[in-house]
Amino acid sequence: MADILVITGLSGAGRSHAADFLEDMGWFVVDNLPVALIDKIIELGVSSGVGAGAGYQQLCVVVGPTADQGDVVTEIRQLRNKGHRIRVLFLEATTAELVKRYSSTRRKHPLDDGTAVLTTAIERERSLLEPVKAESDLIIDTTSISVHQLKTRITDAFTTEADNAAMRTAITSFGFKQGIPLDVDLVMDVRFLPNPHWVEDLRPLTGLDEPVRRYVMEQPDTAEFLKRYEALLELLLPAYESEGKSYLSIAIGCTGGQHRSVAIAEELAVWMRGLGYAPRVSHRDLP
Repeated sequence: MADILVITGLSGAGRSHAADFLEDMGWFVVDNLPVALIDKIIELGVSSGVGAGAGYQQLCVVVGPTADQGDVVTEIRQLRNKGHRIRVLFLEATTAELVKRYSSTRRKHPLDDGTAVLTTAIERERSLLEPVKAESDLIIDTTSISVHQLKTRITDAFTTEADNAAMRTAITSFGFKQGIPLDVDLVMDVRFLPNPHWVEDLRPLTGLDEPVRRYVMEQPDTAEFLKRYEALLELLLPAYESEGKSYLSIAIGCTGGQHRSVAIAEELAVWMRGLGYAPRVSHRDLP
């Protein structure tokens, strides 16, 4: 079965960069495609024997003009009803960041008709794309990541590898002081655990260091918390898979994102690997 990816999202959030990375990875990419042609391109690319006689096995379609993107949801549902495996990647960023990017490139926003300020055009586009975002399998917020970090995220998510799990998973630690990640599905707060920051010998270390890991894991509430949270995930993981979810991202937060959340995220990853998943683990706020 062909792997079909639809890239959509806010203008200026990195759709073209994502398409370039996928092309480098061997995907056949059709960029800036009108919604009305998505169905035809996919049918031609997958079924007609284009290419090596059997169609493209990895086909990426980058949706074109924003005004058309509201129709993407209908197209995606119709393609899935025909039996295609469709995944949707949605890229977004904050309005302030998008304004900065447009100001630096001096490009015109697709919804800028000359009668409104740039922020109005961006917010209008955000509103138009809410239904598309809700239909997406993976959402990446590019506000505070570099192009190289975006490439890593794309590579991790779409590289074909020996992975028995139908659903790709990711676990990230973070600090609430720096804000909650916007592109995750489940958020868990572990600030109820004692903070190693207040232990002088542990303060300069992180949750990747054994003394901090041991301190966190030996707290009276840690074992019970992990037991109950893992039981919840045992219910949720197969349920998400049965609903056809392609990606699940879990965020574990503490105050600064240095100690507790890091240790718990690593521990959770070990447990998930035991279930046959292969979570990508990252620690957003480690120095």
